Amino acid sequence: MTTPKPAGTGRTRRQRAPDGAERTEKGAARRAAILDAALDEFAARGFASARLDDVARRAGVAKGTIYLYFKDKQALFEELVRTNLVPHIAAIEAMPAEGPLRARVEAFAEHFVREVLMTRRADVIRLVLAEGPRFPALAEFHYREVVQRALTALQRLIQIGVERGEIRHEALARFPQLVMAPIMMGLIWTGLFNRFAPLDVAAMMRAHLDMLFAPGREP
Repeated sequence: MTTPKPAGTGRTRRQRAPDGAERTEKGAARRAAILDAALDEFAARGFASARLDDVARRAGVAKGTIYLYFKDKQALFEELVRTNLVPHIAAIEAMPAEGPLRARVEAFAEHFVREVLMTRRADVIRLVLAEGPRFPALAEFHYREVVQRALTALQRLIQIGVERGEIRHEALARFPQLVMAPIMMGLIWTGLFNRFAPLDVAAMMRAHLDMLFAPGREP
C-alpha cells in the first residue's frame, strides 16, 4: 500500500528552484539596491559616519548580504566610483582622433554635464572632494580610475589639436585640467549655490571652449 505524501511536500512547478539566469538576475538587482542605498547613506552621513548596518536597512537586505558582494565599506565606495563614473571616462578614452576636436570635446562635456553633473552620480565626486583629505586611499583610487584616465585622454586629443592648429594655446597640452575647469566649478556651484542662482553649466562650458578654440591674435 502506497503511503500518500503529506500535503505541501515536494516542489510544484510554481515552487521550483530558480534557475541560473533567475539567480543571476536577482543577484544583480540586490547588488544594485545595495549600491543605491550606499550612495544615499554616504551622501547623507559621509564616508566616515556611514554604517553598513544602515546601508543594509536602506537596501532591505541583511547586513551579511552586503559581504557577499563587497568585502568592506571602502570596496563598496570604490564600486560606486566604478559604476557611476568610469563608464563615462571610457567614453572620452574611446574618442577617435579624426574630425574637428572642438565638436568632440564639446560633445563629451555636454554628455558629462547631462549624465553625471545633473544626476546623483555627482554626489560620488562630491564625496571624494569632501572625504579625500581624511581618506587618502579613496582619493588615490578616484584619481587612478577617473582623473588620471580623463586627463591622459584629454591630453592626447589636445596635442592633436595643437599639431593641427585647432588650438593655439600650447599650454593646454601641459595643463589639460584647464579644459575641464568649468566642470569642476559647475560641480561645486550646483552643490552649494544652485538654489540661489541656477547655473547653466553646459552653456558655461561652451563659452569656455569658445575662448580656448578661438583663433589667437597674430604676433
